[in-house]
Amino acid sequence: MRPPYPPPPERSAELRRRFADEARSERPDLSTLCLLVGAEADGALDEAGIDAAQIELDELAGRLPFRPGGPRSWAVALRELLGDRCGFRGSAADYRRLESSLLHEVLRRRRGLPILLSVVWMEVARRAGAHVYGVALPGHFVVGFGDAEEQVLADPFDGGRVLSAGDVELMVAGATGAALHPSMLAPADPLEVVVRILNNVRAWAAARPERSDVALWGVELSLLMPSHPARLRYERAQLLVRRGDFAAGAAELEAYAEVVGAVDEGAAAKVRGQAHAARAMLN
Repeated sequence: MRPPYPPPPERSAELRRRFADEARSERPDLSTLCLLVGAEADGALDEAGIDAAQIELDELAGRLPFRPGGPRSWAVALRELLGDRCGFRGSAADYRRLESSLLHEVLRRRRGLPILLSVVWMEVARRAGAHVYGVALPGHFVVGFGDAEEQVLADPFDGGRVLSAGDVELMVAGATGAALHPSMLAPADPLEVVVRILNNVRAWAAARPERSDVALWGVELSLLMPSHPARLRYERAQLLVRRGDFAAGAAELEAYAEVVGAVDEGAAAKVRGQAHAARAMLN
């Protein structure tokens, strides 16, 4: 197994308990959730490492000017600090690395996927007092500053470049072929950001069958979110069978069939057949 190596079972169980508690709290903390994802991926990330990452975000926030002004001034200040001086940005190669989805590694490497770089921007700006939030544009995640009437968007993947209205329209048209709709500019809440990060992790692993370990923890953390699609249970069952845990996979398939049977008995019968085939592999 190539690094990062996962933590031992006892550590993993504790991380998942904390992740579930944080995700279900009244005000989920984005950086904490992202660092718990990182610790589940990387057994080398211990409590001291988690604390160090939070301290680094605090220190970066302390390097910003005091209340620089309106939304555009905030966006420019973040670009100058994080993009220009600290060198945070992304490249096409970052999409091929699992580390690009892990906050502690993004802080170390100054490289990452758009959504993780946006987490850095959001967490630093939030600590400094900015009205900041993520914006999940189709195909690309950016950061927003200010209320809807005066909203300014910045692209951390491009070093924090402040986006014009035309830039955003071109991004959306390139991703969807459709026009920009105001609903696309709505703030993403912390849990939506984490779900999207976990989706990226699962997509990375899906393209690498030898990393079914990553796919499994990705789906299992997704199942700990307060709201998740039932089909994630089917995805987990398939992964368990693929990894040779036929009994657990069959049990999960049977449980999923019970859920599906309430709306589609034909589909449920197919899933039960898969469960039977998985159990047969135990003989």
